Amino acid sequence: MPPPLPSERSETSFADFKPAYTPGQASMEANRCLFCNDAPCIAACPTGIDIPGFIRKIATGNLRGSARSIFDANILGMSCARVCPVEVLCVGDCVYHHMGVPPIQIGKLQRHATDVAYGEGWRFFEAGPDTGKSIGLVGAGPASLAAAHELRRLGHACAVYERRSVLGGLNTTGVAPYKMRGDRSLSEVAWILRIGGVAIETGVRVPDDVSWDELSSRHDALFIGLGLGADRLLDLPGSDLQGVGGAVAWIEAMKLGAVDLSGVQSAVVLGGGNTAIDAVRELTGLGIPKTTMVYRRTEARMSGYAHEWAAAKQQGIAAAWARQPIAYEGDGGRVAGVRCVHLDDDAQAVEGSGHVIPADLVLLAIGQARLADVVSGLDGVAIEDGRLVVDEHGATGRPGVYAGGDCANGGKEVVNAAAEGKAAARAIDTWLDGKE
Repeated sequence: MPPPLPSERSETSFADFKPAYTPGQASMEANRCLFCNDAPCIAACPTGIDIPGFIRKIATGNLRGSARSIFDANILGMSCARVCPVEVLCVGDCVYHHMGVPPIQIGKLQRHATDVAYGEGWRFFEAGPDTGKSIGLVGAGPASLAAAHELRRLGHACAVYERRSVLGGLNTTGVAPYKMRGDRSLSEVAWILRIGGVAIETGVRVPDDVSWDELSSRHDALFIGLGLGADRLLDLPGSDLQGVGGAVAWIEAMKLGAVDLSGVQSAVVLGGGNTAIDAVRELTGLGIPKTTMVYRRTEARMSGYAHEWAAAKQQGIAAAWARQPIAYEGDGGRVAGVRCVHLDDDAQAVEGSGHVIPADLVLLAIGQARLADVVSGLDGVAIEDGRLVVDEHGATGRPGVYAGGDCANGGKEVVNAAAEGKAAARAIDTWLDGKE
């Protein structure tokens, strides 16, 4: 396994935003559940966890059975309990909403059961009988990890190729630390890989270090779980000023090491999605006196989750709505502010509305580049809007090549990646049987 993360990381300044339940709290909450037969919360979960079933087991003191139910559906159940937007998934569909009663805190109950499983070192799954088949997985994020674990349960050997020195994808490098820190993600990676039979090669860029043809010759099938690419930036005057950069890159630096914020009294984050919200909350949590989110649309039209923005506002974070950045202002080679104009209801610049929002640091959270060009040399794999085209089982147009996670879905949740990786693994198994 790759070495652990350094102890001196900026992310360690953050405490849990949603503290864990005590055993007593978990028991009380579990006993509130109605254990619906046609539970809408199950349908709202991309991995289809038997939510009433695992909660009933908590209520009856069967924590081992509860954890087994969760992991059987979603091997990344520990991280998903922390990072899933449950407010718009399972919790958002709880029947209690129709009764004027607070919904069951499904995520916190899932965290309780899975944390106990990790703490006790419980093992639930073994590798299946060896099939003699090998699958190469490109990328070591949630989709590939879920796929690899399922493939091992089915008896296939796996090899994961990762360009970074750390595993776990965005769970390690991108999740807000008040939800989950990088070292916790690495503990999940280690727990998943305890099934054995998964070779790991880090520092390998495909196709630069190893070609697709070479991978195809090494393995009987391939799974592509590349994630997304680098931050998209704006080509504006002043883009080369020190202190202007991408939010995803900054978050990764903060999670994997220490970031220097000395002299930064004000920061601006451009964008209105969940990455932008994470970035402003993290900057505030690291002590920046004034952080502002600048978005070209209105609050009602922001793409970030409403519950995440509500939490940001509770921290005193401000937003400048309907603003269009037109230039970065500088002072001595370093950014000093963002020049913006107001936009009207038709997204047109309002004449004479130019103004500067002071900023010693500017982070752009306006999306990430697609990695589709990485597979441009892989014949038969179609690309549409920068995403790999796959069917409901993750199959591409090239026999034996499957994909899942952000590179195929465009950037959804960890739970989506887990579901897609597992589905692809089963499809690969079926395809290999047919090939034989």
